[in-house]
Amino acid sequence: MTYAIIETGGKQLRVEAGRFYDIELLHAESDEKVTIESVLLVQHDGETTIGQPLVAGAKVEGTVMRHLRGRKVLVYKMKPKKKTRKKRGHRQEITRLMINSISLNGSVLASQETATTTSEATEEPAQTAAE
Repeated sequence: MTYAIIETGGKQLRVEAGRFYDIELLHAESDEKVTIESVLLVQHDGETTIGQPLVAGAKVEGTVMRHLRGRKVLVYKMKPKKKTRKKRGHRQEITRLMINSISLNGSVLASQETATTTSEATEEPAQTAAE
């Protein structure tokens, strides 16, 4: 299994090719390709590459699926015996990003096509065993 740990929006996230993730808002249009070069770690076939702080030559490519807003978070402030109350709500702007490929030094380690073929290959034997 190949995965990478990236940093985006001030947060670190473990990503795999062929999956989508909800991250902080990226200023890109829908169906636009995005390249993230702040990769902290790359794991491929038991070989781990750790950056100090970033892995040189590593990048994660993805496609923006859509922009949405997260769940509402309520912030309620109250001072007892003073009749002071504040109720505020916040909804975070989110970008849904589909990871297309993980590459290191120009060679593609994992792509969306290889991720779908390996998942299909692992599902087929399970179906035949159930029959």
